[in-house]
This record gives sequence, structure tokens and C-alpha cells, in this order.
Amino acid sequence: MKKTDLILNLSDSSDLSKIDAKIAVEVILQELTQGIVSGQGIEIRGFGGFYKKHRKPRQGINPKTSERTQVGEKFVPFFKPGKLLKEIVNKT
Repeated sequence: MKKTDLILNLSDSSDLSKIDAKIAVEVILQELTQGIVSGQGIEIRGFGGFYKKHRKPRQGINPKTSERTQVGEKFVPFFKPGKLLKEIVNKT
């Protein structure tokens, strides 16, 4: 599902216009992003949590040339699914 599909589904399943649904989706995505970037994270009960995870520096290998290179430390976004989401996904 793409962002435009999400907006159309939200608009169709509620009394929101497509413009209002687009604004709602963009605000939610902006708040999710801010929560992850700030380090607080976002937790939606039953769905899951979005967090910022630290990756230590490591030794990387270029698969084409087999050249070793140093990959620096970084932060990556991380999603941990909730119990209810796991159960629903495993039923299908």
C-alpha cells in the first residue's frame, strides 16, 4: 500500500475529504518521524513501536571487489511489532 492508497482508504472509510485525509496522514507521519528522531520513540498499543536504534561501527565488505571498509556508527529507524499485530499476521 502506498501513501496515496492510505489517503484514499481513509477518505472512503470516514467523512473526511481527500484533502483532509491527506493532511491527517501527513501530520501522523510527521509526528512519527519527530518521535523517532528525538529518541523518544512512538508506541501504538496493539500495533507496535517505532524507535531509533544505535548501530556500532563495524567492518564491511564490498561484495564486488571483496575490499574491506570501515562502516561508521549510525542510528537507524526500527519497528517492533506489537503482540496483536503478530497474532493477526500469523493467522493469515
